[in-house]
Amino acid sequence: MDKRYILAAGGLIVGTAAFALSSCWQSKPKGVNVVTDFDLKRYLGDWYEVARFDFRFEKNLKNTRAHYALNDDGTVNVTNSGYDYVKKRHKVANGKARMVGKPNEGKLKVSFFGPFYSPYNIVTIKGGYKYALVMGKNTDYIWILSRTTSLSPEVKEEFLEIARKAGYDLSRLIWVKHD
Repeated sequence: MDKRYILAAGGLIVGTAAFALSSCWQSKPKGVNVVTDFDLKRYLGDWYEVARFDFRFEKNLKNTRAHYALNDDGTVNVTNSGYDYVKKRHKVANGKARMVGKPNEGKLKVSFFGPFYSPYNIVTIKGGYKYALVMGKNTDYIWILSRTTSLSPEVKEEFLEIARKAGYDLSRLIWVKHD
């Protein structure tokens, strides 16, 4: 096989992979906008997961929460934790987040697995950074967060309406138990 062909094919594969990786963290569900007056420093700290769609890492978890802390290099240290009520043990995952786009946009990319990042779109913040609605790259990922373990009924309805309009199947929501 011609050496130039192998190099060209290799370059095409690497280029395609790089494009796919770089574009995947920029995506969000169709019709969804992120917060445009976002203040990262106000977002830092502890957030309780009030509701989410289930996925592999968070399967069977209750008492889930996330802690965000600013690193010296401007990235955000992310620590997610919860209690697996089936295996009867605590789970912790450490990751890193980076701002994407403009500094005042609620658009980040988060990684718990080395160079692989996923979109983290902060769609709505209410109550002076007391509540947040976060969506992933598509309608398979959603989190309703609060600084406490509960959510006001008005904010709950507003967040559910935003998610419904974005095409989320709300029957998949898991309302997280905190005890």
